[in-house]
Amino acid sequence: MPSRKKIAISIGDLNGIGIQLALENHNQVSNIVEPIYCIDKKMLEQAAQKLNVAIPNHFKTIEHIAPTFTIKPGTVSKESGTYAYASFTKAVELARSCEVDALCTLPIHKKAWELAGVKYKGHTDALRDYFDAKAIMMLGCEKMYVALFTEHIPLKEVASSITEENLTQFLLDFYKTVQPKSIVGILGLNPHAGDNGVLGNEEDIILKAIEKSNTLINLQHKHGNTQQTYSTPLVPDVAFTPRVRENYRYYIAMYHDQGLAPLKALYFDEGINVSLNLPILRTSVDHGTAFDIAYTGVELNSLSYINAIKYIINH
Repeated sequence: MPSRKKIAISIGDLNGIGIQLALENHNQVSNIVEPIYCIDKKMLEQAAQKLNVAIPNHFKTIEHIAPTFTIKPGTVSKESGTYAYASFTKAVELARSCEVDALCTLPIHKKAWELAGVKYKGHTDALRDYFDAKAIMMLGCEKMYVALFTEHIPLKEVASSITEENLTQFLLDFYKTVQPKSIVGILGLNPHAGDNGVLGNEEDIILKAIEKSNTLINLQHKHGNTQQTYSTPLVPDVAFTPRVRENYRYYIAMYHDQGLAPLKALYFDEGINVSLNLPILRTSVDHGTAFDIAYTGVELNSLSYINAIKYIINH
């Protein structure tokens, strides 16, 4: 029987729900992987006491993460941001040095990171810098995944960000990392996918990138010119209807809400976040810190967290 994978788990913002997820699901998680939690014993004991839960057996922690602080449920603070970032960088360090097979990140609060002086908007931005790699953000579940060509940028900047060169490289990187076995749906940018230029011409750029990527992939794998990896630009407002969705497991959206609004409407509870095109594997829950219910005794939905762990097992 193969040994269980070792996974570093960054604990996220301790004023939020991440630590509750870790504690409540440890027995299930430790049955399928070997988790190492990037939290020290003092902060773990404080959180467990506030949650009024027992610390499970064999809950492996790491000392000297960051200065300890008093947990204030539901509060954005510099101290919690500092600790969350330090927990994350420790998890990355463990993965980079091959002490673990992958890392799973629990939710952070971006404003807390900012207050702590962290220059990154989130995990993916940091990972790009750490590894000097064009990390791709993909979210979803086994039924459907959506990768984002642009992520956390203002909507007014999306159109100018779409260039043939950048999109072609993105599509080639996505293919290299995912190796999709079926055609990938590419969303157009404009309503009606531009309506042949009536509502915008960005689809001309998108189509050129698609055609170039399909050709290069076929040449690389000696497919001739017969295999189509990427679809022509799909009309965004019908791309996620049941009939169209039957044809695609993977989609690529041109901007954040275009892809994530339908994904979360369909699969919010079970979705995860995966960082592609990196030398390490990183997954995350696809939800936030839920400050409104942190430490209140509300029962949490753990499906996203468990799915994030299972993705690592299967990839």
